[in-house]
Amino acid sequence: MAYSTQPIKLIHLIFGSSAFALLLLLTLGTVLVLWLNADIKTTLSSSDWSIIRFTVSQAIVSATISVLIAIPTARALFFRNFKGRKFILTIMGAPFILPTIVAILGIIAVWGRSGYISEFISNFNINPLNIYGFTGVVLAHVFFNIPLATRFIVQGWAAIPIEHFRLSAQLGINTSGISQHIERPMLKSVIPGIFLIIFLLCISSFAVALALGGGPKATTIELAIYQSLRFDFNFAKAAQLGIIQFSLCAILGIMTVLFSKPVQFSSGLDIKIERWDRTHFRYLLFDIFILTFVCLFLFLPLLSIFIRGIIPIFSLPNTVWIAAFNSILVAIVSSVISVGMAISMSGLIVRVSHKFPITSQTIEIVSFLTLAASPFIIGTGLFILIFPYISPFTIALPITALVNAAMALPFALRMILPAMARAEKNYGKLADSLGMTKFSRFRIAIWPRLRRPVGFSAGLAAALSMGDLGVITLFAPVDVATLPLIMYRLMSSYQISAASGVALLLVSLSILLFWVFDRGGQLEHNIR
Repeated sequence: MAYSTQPIKLIHLIFGSSAFALLLLLTLGTVLVLWLNADIKTTLSSSDWSIIRFTVSQAIVSATISVLIAIPTARALFFRNFKGRKFILTIMGAPFILPTIVAILGIIAVWGRSGYISEFISNFNINPLNIYGFTGVVLAHVFFNIPLATRFIVQGWAAIPIEHFRLSAQLGINTSGISQHIERPMLKSVIPGIFLIIFLLCISSFAVALALGGGPKATTIELAIYQSLRFDFNFAKAAQLGIIQFSLCAILGIMTVLFSKPVQFSSGLDIKIERWDRTHFRYLLFDIFILTFVCLFLFLPLLSIFIRGIIPIFSLPNTVWIAAFNSILVAIVSSVISVGMAISMSGLIVRVSHKFPITSQTIEIVSFLTLAASPFIIGTGLFILIFPYISPFTIALPITALVNAAMALPFALRMILPAMARAEKNYGKLADSLGMTKFSRFRIAIWPRLRRPVGFSAGLAAALSMGDLGVITLFAPVDVATLPLIMYRLMSSYQISAASGVALLLVSLSILLFWVFDRGGQLEHNIR
């Protein structure tokens, strides 16, 4: 599909091509480096195939449950107007941006053998839920991904013109008719992409499988790669598994681009839309039930983190606050790089799509490669590349920021590209006819239409970077740390109270960063 008929300009080629080249280096380049430095002669064992089957099956189940719960949740949040609705929509991003290691502590506190749910159901002589193994991995993934799916589906509803619902009411179309002719077409265009994104996230799961996997029978490919590198020093097996994961996720990433419609951000979230067909009490009761269930499911683990960490947070040592500064710095730099790459690549894709549609689609497909690549493979590949020239340990934080930016790029591009395409289509020719300079064109015609997706993308990238515990573990020296690494070290030394305080601090900073960027994207834009 052609996004724009505007001529290709040098600035789009320079910035877009540079971002594209950097992405290729971090994904295909690092995999190739590890492959060339590994002596691969063995075939996959039965245990390796078992790991692959477990990884795929838990990802399918997790993505399916997440989407099925997110659909009615998004409908209720979009069409019901009540106090606290905007707060819930904002805080909906919390579980997804929540540092994984922190969230797992909260999930165990709620669903574990001595958790709140287990203590409650024990009053009815019901055995506590076993959250280790397949069940625990799926439970954690659903916890992380329901908010992400809900936010995307809400934007899908926001993209439906309000006139469609008004016309349906005037024509007396009932709920099933509206669902068939208005809602289902939107869901069919939005759901495949959301499902595949969640599937990709679950495929590359590491910390969840490490904490809740329950042994060799519940190990993901990402965890097996980590074990091969960290404990066995087996580059060959790590490269094998990394390429299998990369190939599997790359195929799914291509399917996501080819067969799904990007989620479009709209101002519809600020418009009050009434559904005259859903005024019956049974619809209201169902919406109340689903919102209550989802809020309890998502917020109880967050509440448990607050309860356990509120006292220790006031007695944290100075090293924790230094690590907090490092984390914030890495998160901001990562966010800027990620959004900058997304805007640059979006500009290139939009400009070349008319004359070179295959090139445009290829760039878009490649943007998903970071979801396919293992962060540990990227980290190890960078280590091999950098080590002959400079010690990677001296630039641990910049490397972490760069890799984190690349890992957040698919989300940013998926949200910024549609807005960029619409802005160029609607205002590009007018801007050219007025002879606007490049800066004025971007400031007046393009930027106001990018604010919302850029704000959300920047917040998401910053929060994900705040909670990363992957690449930093490969590079950080003893005297340099981020908050997740400090928390991991405290837990390893059984300082649970201090770790709980760090967890609360980490959660607070992650949510704050996400809120600041997301809110910044919603501020009014004054053209002067």
